[in-house]
Amino acid sequence: MEAVLRDHRSAPLTEKDKALFDLVEKANRASNQIRREDLDRARSAGWTDEALYDALTVCALFNFYNLWIDATGIHDMPAAGYEASGKRLATEGYAQTTD
Repeated sequence: MEAVLRDHRSAPLTEKDKALFDLVEKANRASNQIRREDLDRARSAGWTDEALYDALTVCALFNFYNLWIDATGIHDMPAAGYEASGKRLATEGYAQTTD
């Protein structure tokens, strides 16, 4: 993970993963400059259109949430909140039933 954070291009990843990280990096840095060639490179590395759509959607949503949190001053939950949420999701799932 540390190698990926330093530079995904030299990290011990598959070429397929590097192609996806290249696309996500460009989406973060210059999304208005993504071209067909960028998508074609990721596709030729083995990514489907659906997987690329999902990756770019997650990237965009994280950017939105980070901007929204920064702009509104909303604070992150403490670690205990994430732990409690994880336990609840593991035992009850996302949807609560009215049994």
